[in-house]
Amino acid sequence: MLHTVDLVVIVAYLAATAWLGLRLSGKQKGLRDYFLGSRNLPWWAVCLSVVATETSALTVVGTPVMAFVGNISFLQVALGYLLGRVVVAFLMLPRYYDGEMVTAYAYLGKRFGSSTQTTAGVTFLFTRLLADGVRVLAAAIPLKLILDGLGITTNYFTIIVVLAVVTILYTFIGGIRAVVWVDVAQMLLYVLGGVLAIVVISVQTGGGWLTEAADAGKLQMFVFSGNPISDSSSFVASLLGGAVFAMASHGADQLVVQRLLACRSKVEAQKALIWSGVVVLVQFAVFLLVGLALWGYYDHATPDQLGLTRNDEIFPRFIVEGLPAGVSGLLLAAILAAAMSTLSSSLSALSSSTVTDVYAKLRRTPVTDEQGLRVGRWATIGWGLAFIAPAVFFQSDEGNIVVLALGIAGITYGGLLGSFVLGIVNRRARALDANVAFVAAVAVNLFFFVMEKYVTGEVWVAWQWYPLLGVLVTLAVGGLLSLRHPSGPAADVDAELAEQVR
Repeated sequence: MLHTVDLVVIVAYLAATAWLGLRLSGKQKGLRDYFLGSRNLPWWAVCLSVVATETSALTVVGTPVMAFVGNISFLQVALGYLLGRVVVAFLMLPRYYDGEMVTAYAYLGKRFGSSTQTTAGVTFLFTRLLADGVRVLAAAIPLKLILDGLGITTNYFTIIVVLAVVTILYTFIGGIRAVVWVDVAQMLLYVLGGVLAIVVISVQTGGGWLTEAADAGKLQMFVFSGNPISDSSSFVASLLGGAVFAMASHGADQLVVQRLLACRSKVEAQKALIWSGVVVLVQFAVFLLVGLALWGYYDHATPDQLGLTRNDEIFPRFIVEGLPAGVSGLLLAAILAAAMSTLSSSLSALSSSTVTDVYAKLRRTPVTDEQGLRVGRWATIGWGLAFIAPAVFFQSDEGNIVVLALGIAGITYGGLLGSFVLGIVNRRARALDANVAFVAAVAVNLFFFVMEKYVTGEVWVAWQWYPLLGVLVTLAVGGLLSLRHPSGPAADVDAELAEQVR
């Protein structure tokens, strides 16, 4: 049962977050200020903001479960993430800094034309809506447990609305500058929360959980057995699939690219991106250790034996029941921090893509700064409210919430990344080729996702392979269609970039 001091900590955190975001935001004079922070943010702040954005409450709530019921092999994916970031830093980031680009999809517009840019932008909007709806659900899980324990009857819908309103407030007014600085504070808080949980459990149990985990084989990091195509824990799927996944998520997803474009220079953006991979590896390790510690704390019991309705409730339950007064409030505030950092980041990225990739392309006249800022702020409100629907829909899913969110994002990542690669290496390809290839890639991944989740219940293709599969389909379909055109460079081809790659 939570104490009054815990509730005070949580409420104080919500108020402080809104205040900090507004205090650090500064006055937004135009689109460059609102979406890119005037490109004057330090690389280390962007680095931590990238980490906070991509991990969110999923890491705090979902990652410990992987070690609790399995082992620490999820670290293989983190190694792949680091490898993929290095590729993005030197292959794709230079393209974004070539000119005044506000979104990742502006390059596709430059290479193929506005139709491809709009297609990619719209796809990003709806995929991000679904994936981050799951992230909002991840934050609602512990909050519901808290309120239930206090005898307060509530539902996920109400909790999600409260989270959305607070986050919309500082994102609406402060733009990307507010989002990045609040991300920094929030990331430090939830990582500290994970470390604090390990310390508390070690003190209460005498620290024997680590030895018990080693004896049970739960410290296994590398898995070389199993089918690498369907087994998401295998080394090949985790390393190679994770690398391509990171190339797509950090090179073709506006959620991350927007932060990198807010750095002061290309070199600082590259530094922020690569170091974020190192920080993510450490962060995953912390929360996997939390899972091992919880496994020892609960005497190796399964979630079912503990009477939990979802596996993801294991860490929130410990926070509510196993921590001293005040510390529980701090840990729950950490989960809120993780959730709100991702939600605010998504709102900023969604609104920037709405204005730049959709609204501006559908207008016959150029968008002024004043018009773009107004539309961007209204888009922030609209997308914030729209998160409610997918968050409520996916609450019935019984799988691991981390895998669910990554799988949803992976459906379109391959097509997006494939379109970038197609534009770089295929000098024949035109807009129609890229658009058809992109749709084909999304359709293939969507087929495997739907079959697994809603038809057969069997994993035919592990989620890590979705981006690579999408890239291969895009290159194959786009390449075949491009054979209709002359072999010489077309007027709309970025010939310089193609030549560099060749």
